[in-house]
Amino acid sequence: MAIAKAQGKFVETEIDDEVVLMDLESGNFFSLAGTSLAVWRAIDGERSADQIAAVLADEYEQPLDRIMADVTEFLGELQIAGLIEG
Repeated sequence: MAIAKAQGKFVETEIDDEVVLMDLESGNFFSLAGTSLAVWRAIDGERSADQIAAVLADEYEQPLDRIMADVTEFLGELQIAGLIEG
């Protein structure tokens, strides 16, 4: 299943090497940098969690099983926050 950003539920701005998201409903802010930013950028509405993990495994030259656990956990956090769908 493809993972997509929940359009219309947040605004984002890039500052240096970081993206700051603001949840429009709660007003909560989220700061993404490093690998969390790489995951966020890989969410394109077409890739599944497995495909996102594969992209990061290639980018960071790490074993897929190691990356998959971290990607799954972070995607879960984004879903709980209402920032992604799928």
